Amino acid sequence: MAVARMNMNCSIQSSLSCILKPSYFFNFKTTQFKNRLYFPQNHLISSKRSLLCTCSGNFQASEKAEPFVITTPLYYVNAPPHMGSAYSTIAADAIARFQRLLGKRVILITGTDEHGEKIATAASARGSSPREHCDVISQAYKMLWKDLDIAYDKFIRTTDPKHEAIVEEFYSRVLAKDDIYRADYEGLYCVNCEEYKDEKELLENNCCPTHLKPCVPRKEDNYFFALSKYQKPLEEILEQNPDFVQPSYRLNEVQGWIKNGLRDFSISRAAVEWGIPVPNDNKQTIYVWFDALLGYITALLEDKEQISLQSAVSSGWPASLHLIGKDILRFHAVYWPAMLMSAGLSLPKMVFGHGFLTKDGMKMGKSLGNTIEPNELVSKFGADAVRYFFLREVEFGSDGDYSEERFVNIVNAHLANTIGNLLNRTLGLLKKNCQSTLVVDSSIAAEGKDFKDTVEELVEKARINYENLSLSSACEAVLEIGNAGNLYMDKHQPWSLFKQGGAASEAAAKRLISFPILGQDLVVILEAMRIIAIALSPVAPSLCRQIYAQLGYSEDQFDNINWSKTKWGGLKGGQVMAQPKPVFARIEQIKENENGAETEPQKVVKKKEKKQKVQGVIEA
Repeated sequence: MAVARMNMNCSIQSSLSCILKPSYFFNFKTTQFKNRLYFPQNHLISSKRSLLCTCSGNFQASEKAEPFVITTPLYYVNAPPHMGSAYSTIAADAIARFQRLLGKRVILITGTDEHGEKIATAASARGSSPREHCDVISQAYKMLWKDLDIAYDKFIRTTDPKHEAIVEEFYSRVLAKDDIYRADYEGLYCVNCEEYKDEKELLENNCCPTHLKPCVPRKEDNYFFALSKYQKPLEEILEQNPDFVQPSYRLNEVQGWIKNGLRDFSISRAAVEWGIPVPNDNKQTIYVWFDALLGYITALLEDKEQISLQSAVSSGWPASLHLIGKDILRFHAVYWPAMLMSAGLSLPKMVFGHGFLTKDGMKMGKSLGNTIEPNELVSKFGADAVRYFFLREVEFGSDGDYSEERFVNIVNAHLANTIGNLLNRTLGLLKKNCQSTLVVDSSIAAEGKDFKDTVEELVEKARINYENLSLSSACEAVLEIGNAGNLYMDKHQPWSLFKQGGAASEAAAKRLISFPILGQDLVVILEAMRIIAIALSPVAPSLCRQIYAQLGYSEDQFDNINWSKTKWGGLKGGQVMAQPKPVFARIEQIKENENGAETEPQKVVKKKEKKQKVQGVIEA
């Protein structure tokens, strides 16, 4: 069915270590490198690549270094992108950006799954050909990813000719292993899942538990994959490598499925024309999941590279992390590993299944009129706000809920107030009293101050949470730096010296020679803002770029930051800051009266200026 149709969200336990043990790979050689996350590396198909140390530091990612390969699902193009697919991709992008900050050579793979019965049906309903339909929807995903600041490295479409060649070679490998056979099959089929269902899984009236629609009886002469043959190996893998499926409660689900007994599954369709033909049998097409999962490998092929499994695998397989929705966990944690073992290929190091999204506490549905349209959210609030809210407010692992009121309150409080306002008022004081110039090195300004220790502790906390995929906790740790900065400002009140007049004002005019502590306090806060700009950049890259620019840095300097730059002491005396201007505009909401007419915007913060009567923003 597609390598994805998701809804929403997920969280990992406090530590993810030793993702796969050497025994996992049976007799194959393994190499291991250490960090918070231990990703042992195996090579069934040999490749001579050096491993890159993953501890924090100032690294230059080597082309020969073992890559960190992270994948989103390949999204099913039966309909335009929804908030669930956007959420998965935002989370994957944040993880990828953090890994780049560590100096890793990262390959972020996303794309679209474009074959199958549902695609042909959707295209027909729109009055277009399947190819035309796929082109339109696939482009819609690319446009949304651009609007959401998704920095993907590979975008794979399963209608790409090179993908068809990879699928055919993979199919031939599995066939040669005697793991494919032909047989008749009759059962209850979910068109939306594009798979046969066990009656024990179904709800009343044979309804699919995922799509809540009745499954239909279907009988076909198909090719089957011998999944049952891999029951024991899969049990051993999960027993020896419990971190292979995360979070842990997803592992329990997978183990339950396997314990109940694995059945061989059909990997071809006789009645579906829109798909890759089965080698040596053009009357059948390859089942969409047996096709789409291979997209993760096809995507690794370089342009103009020889099209073969060997070439693709040697370019970065196995994946370090498959990030998926929990509704497609069975395909990634049961079917996919068995398929790879059959073909003699390495298994991914982790499969992480996130949860679903609700709106105002209710399940979303078009019939209910309560869907969340990602394009509308981005257009209305901006990419940083959307990215921050869903990564901060939805625990990565559990289902999450969206309400516009909570969205606005969180974004205004965290990004506009705690971070944006702290930067703006500090730069304003520096401009007014120090000609926007730092009076001392930040390392000297922080001497003897507990604030520096607090920031360093929170930065380390953020790093650990990023590495453990606890994205919400990472955001919280960075926000706490902003909270600590605001408390520091309120406690020290650096502006008060300029209200004393006389000698104090004269000293201030001379760049605070007589009152160096005032200048030092401003430097301390701005150094904290510099660190926030780095530590929050995986989540809100555009906002952090603006913060970095306000601190006098160039675009190139921001593009070349790494996590080691979060060490205290980056700002130097004499460094000139940019002219202060708000980096994040506070959102104003509109209320409607009983007749549905717009009224004055809801008062978000205390301001004396006249309120606007239309949807808009006001500066922090």
